[in-house]
Amino acid sequence: MSARDDVVFPAGRQALYEKNRYSPAIRSNGFLFVSGQVGSRPDGSPEPDLEAQVRLAFDNLNAILSAAGCTFQDVVDVTVFIVDPAAQFEPIWKVFGEYWGDAPHPTLTGIGVTWLYGFQFEIKVIARLPEAV
Repeated sequence: MSARDDVVFPAGRQALYEKNRYSPAIRSNGFLFVSGQVGSRPDGSPEPDLEAQVRLAFDNLNAILSAAGCTFQDVVDVTVFIVDPAAQFEPIWKVFGEYWGDAPHPTLTGIGVTWLYGFQFEIKVIARLPEAV
């Protein structure tokens, strides 16, 4: 990271990131690069219900965006990771509308994976920082 980059932490979750040794998000060159967010409870454990897990992942994402002064409307690129997408895509996608926002929508890449450390869904984004507009 350069001297112009800085780490963004959401309130109350620093210990989780320190334990797992990564930054939740980094501001750099007018953008916010957010690490993949899962539907983890405050202690880091997975929310067992799939739809609740997806909502919690979005809530965790929105906490980071908010800490950086952003909203989901500032997101320009999204990558989602789904365990067993053939079976879980529809229930996951129906939750998206609650958080996604109005058009124009960000770009999206969906990736099917076999394992996400006990989670079924992960979302990673890049957002434009408001002051860079």
